[in-house]
Amino acid sequence: MVTNTWINQAIEKIEADFQRSAETHLIKLEIPSLDGIDIYLKDESTHPTGSLKHRLARSLFLYALCNGWIKKDTPIIESSSGSTAVSEAYFARMLGLPFIAVMPAKTAKKKVQQIEFYGGKCHFVSHSSEIYSESEKLAKELNGHYMDQFTFAERATDWRGNNNIANAIFEQMKKERHPIPDWIVMSPGTGGTSATIGRYIRYQGLDTKLCVVDPEYSVFYDYYHSNDKSLTCKEGSRIEGIGRPRVEPSFIAGVVDEMKKVPDAASVATMNWLEHLIGRKTGPSTGTNLYGVLQIAADMQAKGKKGAIVTLICDPGERYLDTYYNTQWLNDNIGSLEQYEIQLAQFNQTGHLD
Repeated sequence: MVTNTWINQAIEKIEADFQRSAETHLIKLEIPSLDGIDIYLKDESTHPTGSLKHRLARSLFLYALCNGWIKKDTPIIESSSGSTAVSEAYFARMLGLPFIAVMPAKTAKKKVQQIEFYGGKCHFVSHSSEIYSESEKLAKELNGHYMDQFTFAERATDWRGNNNIANAIFEQMKKERHPIPDWIVMSPGTGGTSATIGRYIRYQGLDTKLCVVDPEYSVFYDYYHSNDKSLTCKEGSRIEGIGRPRVEPSFIAGVVDEMKKVPDAASVATMNWLEHLIGRKTGPSTGTNLYGVLQIAADMQAKGKKGAIVTLICDPGERYLDTYYNTQWLNDNIGSLEQYEIQLAQFNQTGHLD
């Protein structure tokens, strides 16, 4: 007779870990050039595994356990650009399960080291488009479970408000001078977080709008405007953790109010600009998020509007010391930041981005 004892114990371990974790902070930026416009950063880098993906990994494990897809000793395989794999390796170790991350060879070394720290193994492919088929192949060969974040991210999280990130944002905003933000800005990796936030906004009947910002080498922006699910991109995203070469099943365009395409150099320049404001490093996807926020803030300022905008710190910059914080790597892979450094310096003075 098959019992659910191990599954019940596994769920209890994950839930206990959740109870030990405090909600992440909401940081208010001080930008004197903005008149009546408040910008907030929800700091997801303070999760036990250091990124926004900790929430996703927890939800994916619970979803797979409750569906009966994971049992005792089931090998876990995931396709990832790094952060989700770090978080899933953490939960796999907690449950005593083997874990293999299938990822592009260019993934930041620090992320690889963290996956291995939690007992996971890394399986590298040459291009980000190869991670899907290789993960499916490994799962079949090992009789394992392919977690498939890109398909299940949007359905594994309870978007109605059961301690999800959207619910946390609005709870933390209640005592601010603009308690209902005008905008929440988010960049897509799987699309799961933007789906959760957008659905929550609609379910709660809120006036907040959702803006999704996409890096250069990604199909989400073009899909949003064309509704063509067959779109692909030959180049992999240069902003690690966000942007995809294909339209992922978890990206739900219908919950998005506006999309912007952010130049990769602008993402990195804004990442550096933020360090001077908060005194610590963040990852490049945070720069993408914040550049989109500054565009919206500048537009609100020009129109004389007041209000609040919220975005996320996705992960810490220490993961990228050998890449986005390395001058030679930047010159070889991103190019000059000067245009956007000048633009951001102007924003400091005027609150405008020209």
